[in-house]
This record gives sequence, structure tokens and C-alpha cells, in this order.
Amino acid sequence: MIELMAEQPADRWEVEALYDLCFAPGREALSSYRLREAVPPVSGLSQVARDEGGILAGAIRFWPVRVGEAADPALLLGPVAVHPTHQGEGLGGALIRDSLAKAAEAGWSRVLLVGDAPYYRRFGFAPLRAVDMPPPTNPDRVLGLDLVADGWADVHGQILSWRGPQQPG
Repeated sequence: MIELMAEQPADRWEVEALYDLCFAPGREALSSYRLREAVPPVSGLSQVARDEGGILAGAIRFWPVRVGEAADPALLLGPVAVHPTHQGEGLGGALIRDSLAKAAEAGWSRVLLVGDAPYYRRFGFAPLRAVDMPPPTNPDRVLGLDLVADGWADVHGQILSWRGPQQPG
């Protein structure tokens, strides 16, 4: 049995080790990581999944970002990772669905990510053409989801770090 729970500060290094295991070296050079620098993940939405022995099986994080002139922030989903011993069990999908429901309950309007459209389409994500992710990012991999009706309507422009109005990086 797997239990999903809010990530705690004490989970940080274990989660980072999972990300190192699941993602290619150099992952922190990606533009999405520059948006996360010096910004804490959103408390309560960033989650871990632990098995009955307390072993970390998966993790997901969310970060606030600015998008153009939008008055309220968007959520940047990612990374989400599942330990290789638990892949194929639906755990990644459970983490995504559960945390998106929590984000909607908490009043967030919109979520974006950089990822594979065929995988994330099942959760309602679609390409975002009106936003500009900092390079190097393939624009076809920038996806968004409305958590409220028309959450992305009239939202356009550069995606910026939440830490301030300057360009990330």
C-alpha cells in the first residue's frame, strides 16, 4: 500500500536523490529549474508517496511562477518522479491527480509544465501557445491546464520566476 502525503522539509534530500535517480544528469540546467531557484515549492501541493515500510516511492513538486502581466501566479508542475521499482503501477498518475485536486481546492487557477503531451493529455493538459518559456525549451512541450473555467484565457507572455519581476537565470 502506498500513502500520499505532503512533502515535509525533512524529505528534501531523499526527494532530490529520487530525482537524480530518475532524471538525466544535467537536469538542473533546464529552464524550468531556473524558475525554481530561490523559490520554495508550494506547501501542501508538493507531495511524497511512501510504501508500507516508509520508503520513498514517488514525489511531485509545484512552484509558483509569474506569467506575463497576469495578476495571480500560475503553478509550475514538476518534477514528478516514481522510483523504478514502482513504475507502471499508476503512482505517477495518482500523484498528479491528487495534487491537482488539492491545487483546485486551494484556489489556484492554472497549472503549466514542460513535458510530453501524449502522457499529460490524460490529465487535461494541452499545448500553451500564448506563453513563452525561457530557452532552451521546446515550445511544443509547454502544456497548461485550467483549474477553473478559462484559467488560461487572456493569460500570455513570458514565464518568469516568482522571486521577482526580473528574467530568471
